[in-house]
This record gives sequence, structure tokens and C-alpha cells, in this order.
Amino acid sequence: MTFFEAILLGIIQGLTEFLPISSSGHLVLFQSWLNISIEGNTFEVIVHIGTLGSILFVFWEDVYTILKNLTKRETQFQVGTLALATIPAVLVGFTLKDYFEILFDNTTSVSIALMVTGVILFISKFAKQNNSSITWKSGLLIGLAQAIAIIPGISRSGFTISAALLLGKNSREAARFSFLLAIPVITGAGLLTAMDGLNGESFPIPILLGGLLSSFIIGVFALQWLIQWLESGKYYWFGAYCMVIGLTTWIF
Repeated sequence: MTFFEAILLGIIQGLTEFLPISSSGHLVLFQSWLNISIEGNTFEVIVHIGTLGSILFVFWEDVYTILKNLTKRETQFQVGTLALATIPAVLVGFTLKDYFEILFDNTTSVSIALMVTGVILFISKFAKQNNSSITWKSGLLIGLAQAIAIIPGISRSGFTISAALLLGKNSREAARFSFLLAIPVITGAGLLTAMDGLNGESFPIPILLGGLLSSFIIGVFALQWLIQWLESGKYYWFGAYCMVIGLTTWIF
């Protein structure tokens, strides 16, 4: 992998981790289109650390408030809801890990999953927001949506935010819960990958830094941009993109 390719994949990761168009699906497709071969999982862990940093940067006030008020019942309820919503992804990730890894090598399944993501995003257009808060039940349902998004091509942010919107949550609360929920999931996925062993190709420090910084910087802008699209009511437009990319890849 060259320095340019590392930056390019970091940019793709930063954009697609937060925009509802599937980071895993796009990384599979771009590596296939550009004929980029990455041995081992070191680079994957690095770019995920970059996007995790993006969430902490954009939502630092929310994270700080949670940590500061852990002794309060309201905060404990919120943390408990996030923990409950994380369980489905953990269970699915551990039990079906080998199956999902096979799908990463299948561009046809990724293209179909992207089209499914597009359909869900279009459906979210018809959601009726009632500004209700996240409950145990709604948190668990959003967590189930996140578990489905382990499939390459299914967008984690797209499924979780759409689920929250369809459950009546407003756009800001939907985005906030979705990305706070991403913190333990991305952290856990990185740790799980690291536990498997950071094996394979040994990358020079400049390449790793290129992937890390590009995924972080682009991730910050993508996250802020997505929040603006949500608040403007144009979130579902990403569904058209997913449909076009998925259909084009499936056909050609």
C-alpha cells in the first residue's frame, strides 16, 4: 500500500463511517475497484481509531457530561440504555463473526446490502417525530438495527438513525444516540481485531499516520455534515446514492 492509497482509504473510512452509506461496504468496493490488497488487520484498526476520535471530538460535551454525572440516576439510565443497545451487536458479532468475514470478499452481497440500506433510508422519510426520549425498549430496538448493520453494505449509522426516527425520536436525539452507541461498538471491534493479532503486512509509520489522520479529519466534517442534513430533513437523500452504487455494482 502506498501513502496515497492509505490517505484515500482513510478518507473513505472517515466519510462512510458516519454518512449512512456503509463504511465496510465502500472499503470492500474501493479495494476491489482500485486493486488494493491489504494483508492483516493493522490498517483496519488504525482507521477505526481515527473515526472513534472523530466521535469523541464532535460529541465531547455529551461524553464529558455523562462522565461527570455518572452518580445521577438520569445519567445511569442513559448509560444503561446504551449498554443494553450494545448487547445485540456483541452477540451477533461473536457468534457470526466468521460468516460476516466471508461476506467482506463478496461484492455482490455488498451491492445488495447497499440497496437494502437505500430502501431503509427512503422509508425513514415518512417517520413521525414526537420528540420522545430514548427508553429501554426503543434503545434495544435501535441496538437490534445496529446488529443487522454488521453485514457489509448495511450502514450502521443509516440503520440506527432510521430506527430512531421511525420510533419517533427527533433528528438530533437520533444522531446523538446513534453515535454515542458507536463508541463502545467501534472500540470493541478494534479490540477484538487486535486480540486476533495485528498480523500481516508491516506498514511504515507515515502510511499508518496518513490513514489515521485522514480518517479522523474527514470523519469530523462528515459527522457535522450529517447532523446538518438530518436537521434539514434531507437525510433520506443518501438512500438514492446507496441505491445507485449498489445497483451499479450489482450489474457491472
